This record gives sequence, C-alpha cells and structure tokens, in this order.
Amino acid sequence: MRLGLLGGGTIARLVLEHLGALGGIEVVALCGRGAGSRGAALARSFSVPYVVGLEALRAARPAVVLEAASHAAVREHLVDLLEARISVVVLSAGALADEGLRRRAEDAAQRSGALLYVPSGGIGGLDAVKSACAAGVDEVSIEVAKPPAAWKDIAFVEALGLELDAMRGRVTLFEGPAREGVQHFPQNVNIAAVLALAGVGFDRTRLKVVADPALSHNTHTVEVRGRSGRFRVVLENVPSPDNPKTAVLACYSALAALKELRSRSRYGT
Repeated sequence: MRLGLLGGGTIARLVLEHLGALGGIEVVALCGRGAGSRGAALARSFSVPYVVGLEALRAARPAVVLEAASHAAVREHLVDLLEARISVVVLSAGALADEGLRRRAEDAAQRSGALLYVPSGGIGGLDAVKSACAAGVDEVSIEVAKPPAAWKDIAFVEALGLELDAMRGRVTLFEGPAREGVQHFPQNVNIAAVLALAGVGFDRTRLKVVADPALSHNTHTVEVRGRSGRFRVVLENVPSPDNPKTAVLACYSALAALKELRSRSRYGT
C-alpha cells in the first residue's frame, strides 16, 4: 500500500518507526508546510521523500494519506485528496464539526470511491455506540479530563485567566455541545468529534472538558443511555511523552487504522 503522511509530528514518527511491523506499506511522501519544518528533518532521518503542497503530494501517487497535522490541514486538503481518489485517514477529526466540510468530503468520497476513515483515536466503545444508536439513544456524553499541563497554550483556556501550574482542584473548562467545544480545543478533544461522528452528531453529543491536577493520565468517560440500555466506558490514557495534549493510545490508533485498511477481515462493528 502506497502511503502518504500529512504532518511530521509524533504520529508520523511512530508510523515510520513501525513500518516493518506494519508490513506491505511503503511511505511514498511526507508532506509538510515548508522546507524548514520539522517534517523535513523527520523525512531525512528516515530517508523518505519530503514534499510541500497538495500537488506534490498527489504526484507521489499515494493510495492512502494519513492526516496527522491539524484542523487547518484537513480543511485545506481533505476534499481535494478524496476527489483525486486518494483515501484519507483523518486524525484531526474536530475539523469535521464544520458541517459543510464534512458533507463535501463525504460527497467526494462517494463520487470517487475513495475512503474517508476516522479512527477511534484515544477512546473506545464506538462499536457499542453505533449499535446503541441503531436501536435509538436518548443521551450521549463524554468527559475529557487531563492534567493542567495538557491545557497550556490554548487561547480559550488563557482567556479564562486560570493559573494552571498553581491549580489545586478540579476545574471545568467547558461544558456544552461537542460542536462548540471541539473548536475551542483543536488539539485536545478530537475524540469528542469521533464520538459525535460515530453516534448522534455534534449538536446532541455533550462534552465536558476538565483540568484536574490529581490526574496523571488523560481520562475519558463516555456515557450512553437509550433503548438498548446504558453503558459507561472509562479510559485512562498515558499522555504522549512528546506531546501531553495527545494520548499514546491515540497515536497507536493510527497504526491500527493502517492495519485495518490492509486487511480483508473485520472484527467488531
């Protein structure tokens, strides 16, 4: 499988480090913003072609592009890649809270036959969510609780005037519909977007965002109530040592997604 990487951060490095274990995948290009980006250095260290811009990425003829960059990269490249019959694995799923973008991407995938694939990321239980939604649900919610360090350098949090390093107790940073919340925390709560996309949508999915100095793990709690019953899934994820905003599980979800794309067998809903 010819693979293109969009973004040169933690997840791109993980994929390159595990290529041997993935088997049958060739990275034909790593696409970044410019010659001086960290993606360029990463590509050199793994002897992978480095390109800038959509046209150069398309010229490398990937069958699949793994997006591990940003909401902006999804907005800029997703539809064009799908229209070019290139399947895209989207990790910055919060960008799809933009209803117009999501519809254009889904339409492009339908017309071209390319796959638009949003992996589970740092949460689990999406198989149960899908099944519950088929029966009918009354409520879907997710709480994203992380140590204060994970919420640094975010404009929405800075506007609250909190002293994150001096925080002594649990503080709710946001509570409301997922559509609003994912825009405030573009690097931190993409999992809420994944839950919304797999379930009842961004407006009906409730999101609570918490900073908690008592935590050492990124803790996500999903609750669903409906005709099929009730369930609660709690995940305590180890933060990535390179980026505390991202869980290690979310990084490895990208590897699992690539394995899934290559397999002709499916297990789980």
